[in-house]
Amino acid sequence: MKKKLCRDSKRGLLFGVLAGLGEYIGVKANVVRLVYVAATVLMSRFAGIIIYIVLAFIMPDKQDTGYEDYRVE
Repeated sequence: MKKKLCRDSKRGLLFGVLAGLGEYIGVKANVVRLVYVAATVLMSRFAGIIIYIVLAFIMPDKQDTGYEDYRVE
């Protein structure tokens, strides 16, 4: 099944943007969170926050789309 980039509000801390991104690229959500926070702090803080908020509104929620992950672990 084709991967879809969706927010995962069940596993997410705020809106589930980084949890969904981590699932999409195949990395644990905590790793994505650490990289995002480090990049936001080292670069422009304001831009990182704005990008997160925009993604929270653009990305569909996993529960709303009916998408289920069929990965075999």
